[in-house]
Amino acid sequence: MPSNAPAELDPIAPTPEGIQRARAELGGLVRETPAWPWQGHRLARRQPTGSTVWLKLESFQHTGSFKARGALLALRRLPPDRLQRGVTAVSAGNHAMAVAHAARAMGSTAKVCMPATADAARVQACRDLGAEVVLLPDIAAAFAEVARIEREEGRTLVHPFDSEAMVLGAAMLGMEFLRQTGQLDVLFVPIGGGGLCAGVASAVKKLQPRCRVVGVEPHGADTMHRSFAAGGPQRIDAVRTIADSLGAPMALPYTFSLCRRFVDELVLVDDDALCRAMWLLFADAKLVVEPAGAATTAAMLQQREQLAGARIGLIVCGANVDHRTFADCLRRGAPAEA
Repeated sequence: MPSNAPAELDPIAPTPEGIQRARAELGGLVRETPAWPWQGHRLARRQPTGSTVWLKLESFQHTGSFKARGALLALRRLPPDRLQRGVTAVSAGNHAMAVAHAARAMGSTAKVCMPATADAARVQACRDLGAEVVLLPDIAAAFAEVARIEREEGRTLVHPFDSEAMVLGAAMLGMEFLRQTGQLDVLFVPIGGGGLCAGVASAVKKLQPRCRVVGVEPHGADTMHRSFAAGGPQRIDAVRTIADSLGAPMALPYTFSLCRRFVDELVLVDDDALCRAMWLLFADAKLVVEPAGAATTAAMLQQREQLAGARIGLIVCGANVDHRTFADCLRRGAPAEA
């Protein structure tokens, strides 16, 4: 599927100047989300000894995830004739919602492809935002259908991760977070397709080179782990995790290359760890997040012994989850004494 991204395996990374220009382009179209110093008695029993933990609450961005930044930038840069023909996207939910929002904000239309297993609340949100929704059996079929729509209907594809706009949108987030927190020792970033991690890591390594960037994937969607091991973008046959918004079926050259260059370490978290992290964020920080939004917290808890005394950044990437799924995850993740 075309991604409108550079094909080379050593692409030019976003620069601080380019990130600032992109942010200026968007102006008030995006929110500056809070960076919140997380303190609480439940966290205090679990966090690395002597550490300071900052949450980047991108769950408060338009449509409830970081995706709005890149989607709005992509549409902002389309020429008028392509904007008039409309856009298309593929997503388990967050990107589809962001593209629907961006299309409405920019006076365009959106047709989005989603797997039939997508969270019903996300599907309805896309429709409420004015998008036409096409449901497919799985994410692989959704990628195939969006390619057909792009080819046959003339809509512009807004790729969910492997494009300059999505990477720049994420880089804005990274730059913003560092400005809010000052020097960090380690920053945990979720990985689905890799656009968020590629953009954030690119910005962080330019602005704070000694900050360690850790990419977080769920078991059952370990595409970037496999790609790092193979030395090039790889595919998985199916997504098997509750963190469906981190369930990209493949890595692609642009974002893989940036992650390979700027990410210091990859870690895996399982679904039980995601549920425990969701419970902690809810009980201690009073935050409702989707499983993907808890991935960085889960990874920090796994690495507790390695992070004593560190200034830690955690990106809370999204909060789009229906109440039944959220309640099920809390029950699964709550400790026995809760």
